[in-house]
Amino acid sequence: MARPKRIDRTDLLIEIKATAWQQIAENGAAALSLRAIARALYITAPAIYNYYPRRDDLVTALIVDAYTSMGDAQLAAVQEVPPGIHHQACLRALGLAYRQWAVAYPQRYQLIFGTPIPGYHAPQEITMPAASRSLEPLIACLEAAREDGRLRFLNKSLLPEALCRQLDEWQHVYPLGNVYVLYTALVVWSRVHGLVSLEIGRQFPPFIEDTPSIYQLQN
Repeated sequence: MARPKRIDRTDLLIEIKATAWQQIAENGAAALSLRAIARALYITAPAIYNYYPRRDDLVTALIVDAYTSMGDAQLAAVQEVPPGIHHQACLRALGLAYRQWAVAYPQRYQLIFGTPIPGYHAPQEITMPAASRSLEPLIACLEAAREDGRLRFLNKSLLPEALCRQLDEWQHVYPLGNVYVLYTALVVWSRVHGLVSLEIGRQFPPFIEDTPSIYQLQN
């Protein structure tokens, strides 16, 4: 019989999350189990319940961590762009960093953007701040381009009234930028996100293997 692994209390939270990510990689997020994590760590289930009373609480924490990790990668990409470089270089760096992060952490990407977990509903008051932070570098880049007069917008009359109201609400709750900047950020993000989702989900035609070049050309 394997001997129990001794884990310091200060390290237990890290070990729980690391084991959870391993479970997700092997069996998918829907199969995540607190008891299975306890068995893998040679601890009792109540030891985990002290941190996460329910499986959904752990899922929420992992989602926040995933968004935070993605946001850190996006911020780092912007900081590496030399000052005074054209806004297009900033957008290119963000797009490529988005793809690089997703390829490096496919389980994190799939947890926040993949198939929903049956019965789980993310508490927006907990996950939305981290999700919004992950978009902040893109929004800041577009806002800077707008201030420099380098970003053209659609005529307001072309935006559906319902969409305008929703963008206004988003800007009110998370005052990240001009309403039209938010709309542009959604369009830019969805374009890169679509390519990444195809790659992560292995949905490109089987004879298309040089996927990095697709991003290079699109950016």
